[in-house]
Amino acid sequence: MSRSARSTTRPVVQCVNAERIVVLGWGRAILAQLAHPLVAAGVAEHSHFADDHRSALRRLDATVRAMRALTFGPPAAAIAAAERIARTHDRVRGTLREPLGRFPPGTPYSAHDPELLAWVHVTTVEATIVAYERFVAPLAPELRDQYCLGATAMERWLGVPRGMFPRSWRELEAAILRARESGTIGVTPLARRLAMSVLEPPHPRWLAPAVRLWRWSTIGLLPDWLREAYALPWTPDDRRRFDRWCQRLRTIWRSLPEAVRHWPEARAGLPLPMPPDRFARAGAPR
Repeated sequence: MSRSARSTTRPVVQCVNAERIVVLGWGRAILAQLAHPLVAAGVAEHSHFADDHRSALRRLDATVRAMRALTFGPPAAAIAAAERIARTHDRVRGTLREPLGRFPPGTPYSAHDPELLAWVHVTTVEATIVAYERFVAPLAPELRDQYCLGATAMERWLGVPRGMFPRSWRELEAAILRARESGTIGVTPLARRLAMSVLEPPHPRWLAPAVRLWRWSTIGLLPDWLREAYALPWTPDDRRRFDRWCQRLRTIWRSLPEAVRHWPEARAGLPLPMPPDRFARAGAPR
């Protein structure tokens, strides 16, 4: 366990999110989210991240900035980030034009739907913890639970009814299993098309090595069931090479100075911002 994760003076959410490298887990989260047909439809109809490399980089920068604001504050920045998310979600609504998975044509979707927000939250938390453990250090079971519990503050930021987000790692795993067994989650042709834009986003030639590394690390981090659903090749040799690479990267990463490893807000040691009361109601802020 890293010294930051052992800290008793900072919430585990801050200790984990402080590490810049956990962003490498977001590819796993996005592919899991796209496996929900209604999420895939919303992304296809309302997102422009696949248009060009500038759009992709702007979207990544906005997401990283929101995470940093909501995790580390200060409160004014966290509130502003939550309001920007809400305004974005206001625009993401529609109905399915064709059947997707078990959802028939005409099924409505909205980015404010608590069920969809819960799926996005669950997959993001899971991928973040997986990336932390792969690239930084293992987490004790109680620290995994503390992270899940601390992350439920997002219920208030997003206007989700209390109790929608899992309070422990066991609850999180159970939520993923329920979604799979119920047939809610299913990788559709639309999800596969969108996944290719995630794995190989538009990029200038000079970024090609970084994009290849992003694709490889994302596929390597995927759980077997999701990798197989997307029909992404991954051999036993690939797994062994990936495991060795993760081990080397973890050793290198933990030897780097905090100025390289951690976001500036994390190094500042700001207290965890709490959502104000006006974010506590069901329905996101307007």
